[in-house]
Amino acid sequence: MERVELREYVTDAIKFWEPWRLLYNLTLAAIVIIYFALAYPVSRAALTVDFCLGLFLLAVIANVAYCAAYIVDVFAQASGFREIWRRYRKVLFVIGTLFAAIIARFIATGMFPGNR
Repeated sequence: MERVELREYVTDAIKFWEPWRLLYNLTLAAIVIIYFALAYPVSRAALTVDFCLGLFLLAVIANVAYCAAYIVDVFAQASGFREIWRRYRKVLFVIGTLFAAIIARFIATGMFPGNR
């Protein structure tokens, strides 16, 4: 039986998840930008320093939530299903991104008054 260290699981998780983070962030940003554009010019009035700081905070929270995938990934890699998991973990990315996109849509419709 092969002995694999936690370090290898974590390294493999980082190699897989970090390149996908860009697509995740671009997806969420596109949703916010689309809802901003749909509510324009009313949405322009919402642009304040406090609004931008709140938007930044939401982006940080979204990226912290993205890190939850690491917990699932490392745990699954440590199981006997490592090879199966490594082939299908993109499914977790798609489901997680869709879930985050739904949340971003609800928040964006609330942020820009013209979308109600």
